[in-house]
Formats: sequence, structure tokens, C-alpha cells
Amino acid sequence: MSTLLTYISVNDGKIKRSSLEVLSRCNELASLHGLKSAALVVDSAAAAIADQLKQYGPDTIYTIENPIFKNHLNTPLLRALSRVMEEINPRLVAFASTESTKDILGALAANSEAASLADVSEFELTEAGVKAKRPVMASKIISAVEAKGSPVIITVRSGSYDVTEKSSDAPIESIPFSFNDDELKITLKEIISASGDKIDLSEAETVIAAGRGVKDEEGRKLIDELASVLNAGIGASRALTEAGVYDPSLQIGQTGKVVSPQLYIGIGISGAIQHVAGMANSKVIVAINKDPDAPIFEIADYGIVGDLYKILPPFIDELKKVKNN
Repeated sequence: MSTLLTYISVNDGKIKRSSLEVLSRCNELASLHGLKSAALVVDSAAAAIADQLKQYGPDTIYTIENPIFKNHLNTPLLRALSRVMEEINPRLVAFASTESTKDILGALAANSEAASLADVSEFELTEAGVKAKRPVMASKIISAVEAKGSPVIITVRSGSYDVTEKSSDAPIESIPFSFNDDELKITLKEIISASGDKIDLSEAETVIAAGRGVKDEEGRKLIDELASVLNAGIGASRALTEAGVYDPSLQIGQTGKVVSPQLYIGIGISGAIQHVAGMANSKVIVAINKDPDAPIFEIADYGIVGDLYKILPPFIDELKKVKNN
């Protein structure tokens, strides 16, 4: 039986939500086409992580466990993935579209003589391979793309699909793997975390994004308070990161991070296309801006026209009352 294989991205021992989204879609396609859906964990503690995956419905869970995978390193990961593809011979290998998968996609496709489709927002199986849709030109255009043959490797944008929980008794199969540290030509000495990024924006369920309208310390305090009430990640427009108001790591947009939360609240953000490219996949978009003609209102599900300094204090108070009740 042909297999649809989902690579599970892990960060600090936690499964990335974006990988579970991809797995849920592969489970759906496997059921529709009479195929097998499998998940793959490559990590220094893969066995423990694999147990968590049983509530998300794969038919089989494959693991490769080795201390070398404590941190992301391209060389051993590429070798491990190539080993798995030889062992399983999947019809499709699907990844969440993250910075680490972008690092290895081209090399993995070349090593496996596989077709690849990067950064898609939708995908489906065909008799010949895979059809997908891919946002381009800062998400102004949706491109229809197709890859023929087997295997096909794809990466999927965060927020493209919902996570579906479905308990299973999936067997966990360990794939033997060894790697000599002496083979590494590049080593990782240190990981420096971005300052202020308390919640991973790419995984956050709620994101508060500050724009040019947040012009002083009072505005920042209101953003921080709102984020605290909603347990949200804080992002910013390019204008604020370039001005030094927020750390560059918090920039959302075409040249920053791509987010796809359940709830996105844009405060003082006009909605330039470069910013929209980084948050268009948000499930519910709320915009607060004093300019009634701001482009952000064209894509917002809910909009409030007014001065954020007058709107946010009572808005925050009401949210606190709702939480307390």
C-alpha cells in the first residue's frame, strides 16, 4: 500500500502545530484514496514524542532517535530522511513550511530524484502525482502547480489546514541510524534566542500585531497588556521594527515572519500588501485603525475605526471581565 509520509517538526521537545496540520491533511487524503498515512519523528528523544502523535490518527509512526538531532543540522537530517525514503518508499513526503525545511528541501529532492513543490497552501493527490495551490507575488496571486511522478516532496504553509484529533493505536517503528560526528563539516556552537519573543509567532493561536499607530511607550504598554490578557504572541509591522520600537525578529510580513493564528488583531496597521503577505492565512482578522480607508479593513472580519489609545483600555477591561466570569 502506498504511503503518505508527514515529517513532524519538533522544537524544544514540542510538536509544531503546523506539522499536525499537515498530518491531518495527509490522514484525510489517505482515507479518501485508500492509502496509508505515516508520521516521521527525527529527534534526540523521538520515542517520547512519537507517543504524543497517537492522538492525531497516523496509521504508523516511524522514529529515528540519535543525540545528533538535539539541534537542527542539515547534514545528518538529510541523511536520515534519505534513509527513511529508501526504507519506506513513500508516494508523498509532506513537511510544514519552516525555515529548517526550506534549508533541506532542494538537497533532499535532488538526492531522492523527487519532484518538489514548496510553500503550498492547498494540495491534493492525482493519478500522476500532486496538484497544489501556491501563493505568489506577496499572496496577490494564487498559482496552480503540479508535480508528476513518485515520490513528490511538498512543504505546506502554516494555517492551511485545521488540526484534527483522531486517536489511534499506531505502531511505533524505530529505523536504525548512525552518524559519526567527525563527518560534520559545519557544527552548531550556540543558539541565540531573539529578545522579546516570548511566544513563537509561527505557532501562536492568537497574535497581536502593532503598526505605525503604536507610536510611544504608552501604546506599547497597551499592546503588552492586551497580549497578556489573551495569552497572545506580539508581532509588529516593518515600520516599527526598522524604527527600533520592536525587535526585528517580531516583524510580520513578506520579509518577516508568516503567521496563521486562529485570531489576529492588527492595531494601528494600515495593511500594506507586504504585511498582508505574512498574515493573510489568519482564521479571524480584527483591525483597529483610525483611518476608515485603511486597506486592512478590506480583509478584516471585524473592524473598529478609531484611536487605539481610546479603544484599547475599555476593550481590555471588557476582556478581563469575560475571563474573570
